[in-house]
Amino acid sequence: MISVPELSLVVLVGVSGSGKSTFAARHFRPTQVISSDFCRGLVSDDENDQSATPAAFELLHHIVGTRLSRGLLTVVDATNVQYAARKALIDLARRHDVLADAIVLDVPEEVAIRRNAARPERDFGAGVVIRQRKDLRRSLGKISRDGFRKVHVLRGLDAIDDATVSYEKAWTDRRDLTGPFDIIGDVHGCRAELESLLRRLGWVIERVGGQAVSARHPEARTAVFVGDLVDRGPDTPGVLRLVMGMVEAGAAICVAGNHEQKLVRALNGRAVKTTHGLRESLDQLGAGPPEFAERARAFMDGLISHYRLDGGRLVVAHAGLKEAYHGRASGRVRAFALYGDTTGETDEYGLPVRYPWAEEYRGRAMVVYGHTPTVHPEWVNNTICLDTGCVFGGSLTALRYPERELVQVPAEQVWYASVKPLGGPARDPAMLDIGDVQGTRHVETRFGTRVKVLEENAAAALEVMSRFAVDPRWLVYLPPTMAPPETSRLDGFLEHPHEAFEEFAAAGVTEVVCEEKHMGSRAVAVLARTPEVAAARFGVTDGGSGTVYTRTGRPFFGDLAPLVDGLREACEPLWTALGSDWVALDCELLPWSAKAGELIRAQYASVGAAARAALPEAVSALEAAAGRGLDVGGLLDRTRRRAGNAALFRDAYARYCWPVDGLDGVRLAPFQILACEGRATALEPHAWHLSTLALLDSPLITPTRHVFVSLDSAESRAGAVAWWEALTAAGGEGMVVKPAVHTPGRVQPGVKVRGREYLRIIYGPDYTESLDVLRRRFLGKKRSMALREHALGLEALSRLADGDPGWRVHEPVFAVLALESEPVDPRL
Repeated sequence: MISVPELSLVVLVGVSGSGKSTFAARHFRPTQVISSDFCRGLVSDDENDQSATPAAFELLHHIVGTRLSRGLLTVVDATNVQYAARKALIDLARRHDVLADAIVLDVPEEVAIRRNAARPERDFGAGVVIRQRKDLRRSLGKISRDGFRKVHVLRGLDAIDDATVSYEKAWTDRRDLTGPFDIIGDVHGCRAELESLLRRLGWVIERVGGQAVSARHPEARTAVFVGDLVDRGPDTPGVLRLVMGMVEAGAAICVAGNHEQKLVRALNGRAVKTTHGLRESLDQLGAGPPEFAERARAFMDGLISHYRLDGGRLVVAHAGLKEAYHGRASGRVRAFALYGDTTGETDEYGLPVRYPWAEEYRGRAMVVYGHTPTVHPEWVNNTICLDTGCVFGGSLTALRYPERELVQVPAEQVWYASVKPLGGPARDPAMLDIGDVQGTRHVETRFGTRVKVLEENAAAALEVMSRFAVDPRWLVYLPPTMAPPETSRLDGFLEHPHEAFEEFAAAGVTEVVCEEKHMGSRAVAVLARTPEVAAARFGVTDGGSGTVYTRTGRPFFGDLAPLVDGLREACEPLWTALGSDWVALDCELLPWSAKAGELIRAQYASVGAAARAALPEAVSALEAAAGRGLDVGGLLDRTRRRAGNAALFRDAYARYCWPVDGLDGVRLAPFQILACEGRATALEPHAWHLSTLALLDSPLITPTRHVFVSLDSAESRAGAVAWWEALTAAGGEGMVVKPAVHTPGRVQPGVKVRGREYLRIIYGPDYTESLDVLRRRFLGKKRSMALREHALGLEALSRLADGDPGWRVHEPVFAVLALESEPVDPRL
């Protein structure tokens, strides 16, 4: 039985004619085997052209390296009887951090000679086999020292024929463990805090003789320790006893930390400096029975560098791990996992300077680690450090996975004085940094979406943000784009509620709300009850108490103070209802002409005026021509239709225009409460939003009419369709159909269903003449963008409610603006 790692380089060794190709074909997939003969044929059209051998092996090494970099088991079929050939392959495996096994096929010399003689293309004679056999005999005594993990030697034809090959999972591969997990940061001998944290997480601690010896979770959660259980703290043996019991019971797993490695070396009698808390661990273990110290030494010595969990979606390593090292095995992978990526320099405290690998991490797996103490755990590109310096007087932190919930307990006291201030220099939480948003980035959200922001889109967003946006301290949310429904096939319609209802029903949604779509300009209002609240909560100290901005972050008017003051007064009932001194609202600002007046005059009114001036004259001329007997009937009918369409076009946009003077004539239609103190209220059911907003009673506020629809009821659906028809017939834009409650997954947060006449503004006066062409419109990119921007918006609001610093809230907000620079049909 030959067992090789699932990810490894397998090197076949044997003379020409020993049966390597036959063996490889029997035990491995054709794509896994890279043959020197095949490569020789690729570079020379002749597998036996020995003059092509150097080029063939250059190609072979390239192919092998490419496969190993992609994490694929690879088998090299070549003689490999000389040390130099094997060393080149071992070095290649090491460069890609994979293990290498050798399988030696040792057949009698006469068998190999006879086999070659039976193959006409092998006309090199017996001398070559004899020479290769001598090289092999010289190698067999020392091949185990070449650097292979294992050398499997098959002597004789029977051993080769009887051999079987199986695969070993890597020790780091626990993708079969799917959680849920409680991932716990650096403990450093703080047993009391560890017990407190476990209790907070719902674990039941088991005791024998008053000592905590294990723990179990009633919901069968698994604890994952990120290493550094030992040193510095008051009770390293107590921590080890508890964690070892949990691991032995199958309730926990643990990775190695650099402090465990150093403690093992000391317990093994190696000469190490007893600094950084090692002395405390040795004294505490020495005060107990030697049997326990030996048990602890064996446990720590068996800890591995990292684990891949939950199908590869989660990686846990003590100091973190860049993506290229996930699931790999080598000395440098272990060193990275234990110590991180150091620059070789030391800081003013004499500690290693660590390269900020997490800032460049772009992997799909979440990486959870510890090692470097910080005041607060922060997400950086789908990575998070859980070492919050408990032993230094900070806190002990756990991450619930997949919930992404952080749970902490404070340290009982400062157990060990830190050489370096905990967390390093503090960053101004309100200070934005161009490095946070520059270049291609990935933004993690807790709503099932990981959003990629391209460098060119980020550059476009920076241009808008730096030149036109409101004070970014107010910029806590940007609304997502909204997709229309699938195109209707009903006669005369491009959009209809039927398709929206069918889409949500197919996604498992049972109830939706249909809200009137106000024809105005999308607005976000962020309001503080007083200037003092604005200063305390948002860091805005210029005397302002709020803002109102567009969906691209621009202020609505040059002087926003009157509008903000009016809204603050109108929102007085919300302060009590929400128990908050500030609120963020999603709204429409009416009329459309208040913000888009110049656009209407330049783009719509000019078309309407030209059509209404020219087309009646054209109709008169054609009627006169028809009266003289000319055959212009078809053209006359089309021109009359166009004249009618032009009138409808003008009526459509005119409905959304009326004069305003200051606040006189301006209306705001809020339809969602985005956030308030401590709550991302955007996640509340829509019934709550509409009933809470109904408390507002002010001439400045326009209510949002709505109906709830049970998708299981044909009668309920029909009633909503009738409501939409009446709404649009009276000049309304249409409605937005939304799941009644927040629905996770790839379900559209809202679908806009616009009326037949309103769509003339979007597609032109004569769009009804081209419905067959317009029905071929492509909605995929718009829908994808709507989902991504919605997830980013919810993430920004959740960070705001969690009290995250301003730059953390700004990250997903900026990403929404960056996505808006992607090319999408603006008519959608």
